[in-house]
Amino acid sequence: MKTLVLNSGSSSIKYSLFDLNGHNLLVSGLIEKIGEESSRHRFRLHNDAGNSDNNDAGITIADHRQGLQAIFTLLSERQAIARAEELFCIGHRVVHGGEHFRQPVIIDAEVIAQIREMIPLAPLHNPANLLGIEQTIEQLPQVPQVAVFDTAFHQTLPPHAFHYAVPADWHKHYRVRRYGFHGTSHHYVAKQAAAYLGRELNKLNLITLHLGNGASATAIEQGRSIDTSMGLTPLEGLMMGTRCGDIDPALPFYLQRSGQLSAVEIETALNKHSGLKGVCGENDMRSVHRKAENGEQAAQLALQMYAYRIKKYLGAYYAVLGHVDAIVFTGGIGENDAWLREQCCANLSALGIDIDTDKNAHIDNDCAAINAGDQPVAVLVIKTDEELEIALQAVECVSQPTESHDHNPA
Repeated sequence: MKTLVLNSGSSSIKYSLFDLNGHNLLVSGLIEKIGEESSRHRFRLHNDAGNSDNNDAGITIADHRQGLQAIFTLLSERQAIARAEELFCIGHRVVHGGEHFRQPVIIDAEVIAQIREMIPLAPLHNPANLLGIEQTIEQLPQVPQVAVFDTAFHQTLPPHAFHYAVPADWHKHYRVRRYGFHGTSHHYVAKQAAAYLGRELNKLNLITLHLGNGASATAIEQGRSIDTSMGLTPLEGLMMGTRCGDIDPALPFYLQRSGQLSAVEIETALNKHSGLKGVCGENDMRSVHRKAENGEQAAQLALQMYAYRIKKYLGAYYAVLGHVDAIVFTGGIGENDAWLREQCCANLSALGIDIDTDKNAHIDNDCAAINAGDQPVAVLVIKTDEELEIALQAVECVSQPTESHDHNPA
């Protein structure tokens, strides 16, 4: 059962081909700098032993149509897909589904129209996601195509968690509310945590921490997201690589008056020049650590701020849940930064949270427990796989009876 996953960006297409009969990744790749002279196609061919053949080549890609053609040509030439009929379905990552979509959905004209309606909520992402969808349908109209939304997992937030304390008609007229993001990753690692613990997900309370260049925390009660740190946009919440996270809402107005900065300048600064980068000039956590180890105070401050913000959310979500079975670290930083994990969990033994230093320093598989053995709260490090989760959700969606494909359940 071969399933292709596509993540179309404004100038890139990321893809993965799975054989879900064995959850095997067959091919993964990235076409980047679409429309530029320096376009590149990087891809890996994976085998059953877990090894891969890496390839990196310059290629002229004028637009997304050519990019998709290059992907399909590669898959055919490398005999990953001999003909379109071998594809069970194609899963598309879509960043924002608003309140329309609580689950994956088979794409039709109405779905495309509703995704387009969400563009004001995700102007940098949804147009690119749509472009990939429309071009793929044009080239492979006979293959079922499924939209999987980053926001869908968080549509279980209760009203007291998703509403902002702003004029009520802002929600009605402008759709202002907390949506949350990284839902595919939070959902995937929550299921992996349940499997590792030998428990049913709907009986677990978890705090999941997706920490990469973008970062978010989620409180999961009996398998359902009930609060999450990102809000109307991915800007709210934890400190991130280039995003500021939580700030005083009056800050932009102050900068407009006192600094004569425009709304566009402020928005760009808060999204692209803040977070770790704003504090110490680096948004790669490895570089921040190197600078901190060399005594650079700005980098040391950035690390302290980053860990402190996470710890605040840990405490807040512990209070919201009342009882926590496990804390999950995931994402590029969450999976690889032992120092950060230790700092986030330090001095929390009164809450049943304590890390075993040796276990924390030696993570040797995709799911590992690093908590001290006598503590009631498991602390897990789980490698996320958003592409596999999209593939699984897409297959489940296509396999369901037709009447279950209602994409407007609210």
